[in-house]
Amino acid sequence: QVQLVESGGGLVQPGGSLRLSCAASGFIFRLNTMAWYRGAPGKQRELVARITALGSTDYVDSVKGRFAISRDNAKNTVYLQMNSLKPDDTAVYYCNYRREGIDYWGQGTQVTVSS
Repeated sequence: QVQLVESGGGLVQPGGSLRLSCAASGFIFRLNTMAWYRGAPGKQRELVARITALGSTDYVDSVKGRFAISRDNAKNTVYLQMNSLKPDDTAVYYCNYRREGIDYWGQGTQVTVSS
């Protein structure tokens, strides 16, 4: 069965950094695109970053230059390095895997950016 487990969230001040991790199992991780989404209060869940099996990356405009997605296929883990954090980055962050029209999600990890 597919399992996605996020970790690394927390409370940080504006301008601070966090690194999120997503441990994956139940599928051939190295062959698949992985993504990070986030859901802020009162807003729809949005795609933040995506990385393909070959390492190509995409980011939503609001995080370009601040966030970096990466993967370690030996550990079946995808990361999201978040720098220069802003209050608008506050959200629950979710790991995502999409296969043949079906979305798989982790439980989410809370990121709060506040003074």
